[in-house]
Amino acid sequence: MIKISEFQVKDVVNVSNGRKLGHIADLEINLTTGKIEAIVIPGAGKMMGLFARESDVVIPWRNIVKIGSDVILVRHHDTADGESFQKES
Repeated sequence: MIKISEFQVKDVVNVSNGRKLGHIADLEINLTTGKIEAIVIPGAGKMMGLFARESDVVIPWRNIVKIGSDVILVRHHDTADGESFQKES
């Protein structure tokens, strides 16, 4: 079992290019099932929740490859410096 506070201090790293995406700022939870649907990483330039949510990077839970002691490895598709997530079936 892991606490959210422990989850938030881990680096989130994209396995496709080795790039550090940041740290988890929020979780999207399905209230019906109680399951985590996605992790949310603040976008570039976002400070203290003051800027638009559109710049956030949302990684669906199914795109998490591995949760280690220090990092969370994710599958994320970057498009020419812009960011969007890639849905995996």
